[in-house]
Amino acid sequence: MNFIVIMPEVKILSRLQSIDALRGLVIVIMLLDHVRETFYLNKQVTDPMNIMETEPALFGSRALAHICAPIFVLLTGLSAYLYQLKNNNLASTRSFLFKRGLFLILLELTLVNFAWTAKFPPDIIYLQVIWAIGISMLVLALCVGLPRNILLGAGLLIIFGHNLLDQITFRGISGLEQIWFVLHERGWIEFETLRIRTSYPVLPWFGVIFVGYALGYFFEPRFSTAERQRYLLTLGIISIVLFLALRSINIYGDHPWSFYDSWMMTVMSFFNLTKYPPSLLFILWNVGLGLIFLALFEILIKWNAFKPLIVFGSVPMFFYLLHLFILKLFYVICIALIGTTDGNYFAVNSVAALWFITLLLTVLLYPLVAWFSKFKHKNKQITWLKYF
Repeated sequence: MNFIVIMPEVKILSRLQSIDALRGLVIVIMLLDHVRETFYLNKQVTDPMNIMETEPALFGSRALAHICAPIFVLLTGLSAYLYQLKNNNLASTRSFLFKRGLFLILLELTLVNFAWTAKFPPDIIYLQVIWAIGISMLVLALCVGLPRNILLGAGLLIIFGHNLLDQITFRGISGLEQIWFVLHERGWIEFETLRIRTSYPVLPWFGVIFVGYALGYFFEPRFSTAERQRYLLTLGIISIVLFLALRSINIYGDHPWSFYDSWMMTVMSFFNLTKYPPSLLFILWNVGLGLIFLALFEILIKWNAFKPLIVFGSVPMFFYLLHLFILKLFYVICIALIGTTDGNYFAVNSVAALWFITLLLTVLLYPLVAWFSKFKHKNKQITWLKYF
């Protein structure tokens, strides 16, 4: 693949910016969801959500945030393919995936859990999205040498078939129960002084990262920008159409939805999808939206309005850690100055307030994130910066 060396620089930059813009978009949406988990705990939501107890505005904000994890994992696979395309070295790609996968797992077990619980050493460890991405990278590292079509087929088989495993359980069978909690069933792994919550069962995410890796094929130089945009848009539309068809049939891919006297309740029921683990329909809907947005960003990336998203998306791990600790600090300050609002938590009184806090934090954090992004890209020789 020597032709990679003579690819026009502007073409590479455009590709990376569209990916960063999409990642930046979901980062801002993620911030909204974490603001909700910090300042709206008095109105917690379940998975799937209890639509009889969840107001439409809260439902919509939570459903919007569903796009985050699938796109993070999909773009991780896509980035791995682009890394392999650039370096044309399987050993280097495996090392890249293996090191970063271990780094993410270490972060989840330490800094990320501390940001959520403020306890060290912890008595509870939550294995969440960073853990799921890290484990998925390790699995992709083992499989990256396989033909692309094999990885694509395996990814689609996992995505479309894993809901067949929903009724399987190994409760009470030591060893198998814990493995199954990690792979497909949300649960607790308990030790004498430590409890581990498998918040993100990882098997379906393996399918998403495999598909993301295979998607990198359309970023090869053989495809023009227009062709790539057309393929991305087509795949996104196909994914959305499949979601609508399967969800309408109401037989497979998630829990059933129902008609209600209220059209709003019916719509909420239709889009009330399962995230833990992500159902087939959850993945189809959110990955489909992500591919459509990626195609649109490729078309509109020259608009200066998207620069903030590109900046946020260029240093995702820095933003992730930064916003968690800022939210924790913000909450502690509110408790110290105002106290609890309902006896248990300090909480705002509306979803609109959550959006306002998110907008405010986005504006306030942008200068620091922009500085770190510039610092990172000016100091590429500093190895540890590559992990952020």
